[in-house]
Amino acid sequence: MNAAILSFPPATDASTTSDPWTPVCAVDDIVPNTGVCALVAGRHIAVFRVGQNQFYAIDNVDPKTGASVLSRGLIGSLGGRIVVASPLYKQHIDLSSGECLESPAYSVQAHRVSIDGGQVRVALV
Repeated sequence: MNAAILSFPPATDASTTSDPWTPVCAVDDIVPNTGVCALVAGRHIAVFRVGQNQFYAIDNVDPKTGASVLSRGLIGSLGGRIVVASPLYKQHIDLSSGECLESPAYSVQAHRVSIDGGQVRVALV
């Protein structure tokens, strides 16, 4: 499942609803300690599952190259922060904030994640 881009457009026109959440996949579709890429409102979003119950979402675009690859990065801990290492230049992105630890200029946008009825949902920020 990690190689695929999961695409779930909003069920209704965003102008007619106040619900910002978009379902992206089932919880069990994401293997613990990995990420997937989801297409949410036309944007590539990396959704990560850390352990059994922690979920994070950030823009999937590598800030140095523009390649849509962050969902394939390695998850780890650095200085007490949960991070993903970009598969290209290995910069570390904090999964909670989207901050690049090596250079804030290479930070990405973090998004909200919720679990509802076994579904992972993302709200773009």
